[in-house]
Amino acid sequence: MARVRQYAVAASGQGTDEEEGRRRLPSGEVHAWEPGRNETVCGLSPSRSRLVRSPHVGRPDTSPESGGAADRVRRPCPRCCSVAGRRGPDARPRWRRIDPRP
Repeated sequence: MARVRQYAVAASGQGTDEEEGRRRLPSGEVHAWEPGRNETVCGLSPSRSRLVRSPHVGRPDTSPESGGAADRVRRPCPRCCSVAGRRGPDARPRWRRIDPRP
């Protein structure tokens, strides 16, 4: 049975949301990060890259259609999106064979 991975967010900056009681939210470039690991999904070290970890924000919350935490996100990391799943207008459909050879 495959383990379902829950990704959190590591971002290049952070801001606060005044409406939700000054909750810290990611901003800038966003990477997928698995809590308990010392690297992002694309292989960056958060401490050396000066990324701010946000374990309370899930990866799906940073997609533009989710609202909330996606307001200050400028760019999701394309390498992290390929692993953790990409949602939004720039998402490509999954690969599928249309006319297989006999």
